Amino acid sequence: MTDQLAPRTDRTDFQATSDPGVQEAADRGEAKLLDYRELYALWERQQWSVHALDFSRDRTDWHERIPPDDRFARMYGLSSFFVGEQRVAAELGPMMRAAPSEDMRIFLCTQIADEARHVAFFDRFYSEVGVLDADDLESRLAAVDEHLNPEFGVLFDEMLRDRVDRLAMEPEDLETLVEGITIYHMVIEGMLALTGQHLIISYNEDMGTLPAFVEGFTNVARDEHRHVAFGARFLRDMAGREPRYQEAITRTLGEVLPVADGVLRPKWRDPAEDDIPFFGTSVTEARAFAAKALERRLKAIGLAAAA
Repeated sequence: MTDQLAPRTDRTDFQATSDPGVQEAADRGEAKLLDYRELYALWERQQWSVHALDFSRDRTDWHERIPPDDRFARMYGLSSFFVGEQRVAAELGPMMRAAPSEDMRIFLCTQIADEARHVAFFDRFYSEVGVLDADDLESRLAAVDEHLNPEFGVLFDEMLRDRVDRLAMEPEDLETLVEGITIYHMVIEGMLALTGQHLIISYNEDMGTLPAFVEGFTNVARDEHRHVAFGARFLRDMAGREPRYQEAITRTLGEVLPVADGVLRPKWRDPAEDDIPFFGTSVTEARAFAAKALERRLKAIGLAAAA
């Protein structure tokens, strides 16, 4: 983790998730992972309410303090999360049913609830702040699609959905479940979502803008770290069962990482500008942040040698 993000990721509630991505011990291959029951108990302790947030100051910031060009540029990050949360909430059901133990299924039920709450968070932010001229959730989701790049669609609507559709037909196919958890928990949540969340939160904290959004999005990030901790635990357990599951993780990462790399660059951003900071960081720095977190998680799973 970068020095900029350390005060947040060092918080007791973030460390409590056991996500190897926030554990320095993971660099040495010494990360401690919670089991599935412990993760469920943590979920009960880390509840929060979308409707407890007051977006009145955020509305003023969005319309009076943030320039129009800046608002447009911010829409890529915000839109990818709004649509992404809705996509994964819809895809989790078959993955939950395919999980091979009751403790796994119970935790994945909590994740479905979390993802639904994240959609409600973004819907309320967009509605009460007046980010879009749309009347309902479906209209807002349709309107933000234009801000997404093609790689987003490939990752969510082709690669992830392919595994989920296969699981819906054959829930006993554990190798496909391993592939799905690798895409969802390690790449979509672990690399893309958490990288974007922490960088967006830090930028708004530095600028002193959107305080209720920052509070809610910090809660979303904490939830995501807990989900990723489940993914790391599940993949470690499966990798320890049979070599073919280790191979499935490695094979899947090789397939999806080039596409995920493209998701980190907004559609309006020229590849030649990858080293030029915008909103406090560059595409190159975001990639390095995501890669470091993945490296730590792979060490915890047992697929990378400790440094």
